[in-house]
Amino acid sequence: MFAFLTGLGLAGAAGLNAYIPILVVGLLGRYTGLVVLPAEFSWMGNGWVLAGLSVLLAAEMVLDKVPLVDSVNDAVMTLVRPAAGGAAAAATAAAADLDAGLGTGLAPLQEHTWLSWVPGVLMALAVHVLKTVVRPIANTGTAGTAAPVLSTAEDGLSLGLSLLAVLAPALVLLLLPALLYTAFRLLRRARRRKRAPAPG
Repeated sequence: MFAFLTGLGLAGAAGLNAYIPILVVGLLGRYTGLVVLPAEFSWMGNGWVLAGLSVLLAAEMVLDKVPLVDSVNDAVMTLVRPAAGGAAAAATAAAADLDAGLGTGLAPLQEHTWLSWVPGVLMALAVHVLKTVVRPIANTGTAGTAAPVLSTAEDGLSLGLSLLAVLAPALVLLLLPALLYTAFRLLRRARRRKRAPAPG
């Protein structure tokens, strides 16, 4: 159960920013005992991979805050974010430790990590699609001023969700629905503003 929630949380975070959850898992796996990466995902803790992901993250954080450029970036990331979500969800060794501590075990997921890829990809894709739909509408309705604000909020949510997924996976049950609900509300509000007649 905890492994599944960890996977969903990391995948949801990847839907907002592909690199943050993998960096979180990789750094925790490399420098702490909170995450023990399975052999097939040991690349996440490799120093060169972490350095490369940090550069990509910095580039994305800049591009995603520029109106119009953010939409192009979202289009490019349509394949990257779901793939990152699947990879992050499958690397659930941190949840394995939590489950083992509760006596439930995680052998099925450890032996068949591919089972985590599908829900991870789908969750990341769902969050990514919401993001790509909301952003252009918000940019149009605010003359582009929403881009840096929304991007900063999304980066913060991605980091927070990634950390919660590893450290307190039960809270993912609360945060993910709240995230999706907020995205739907923003989408509806942005569409209402777009349809509203101009004053005068």
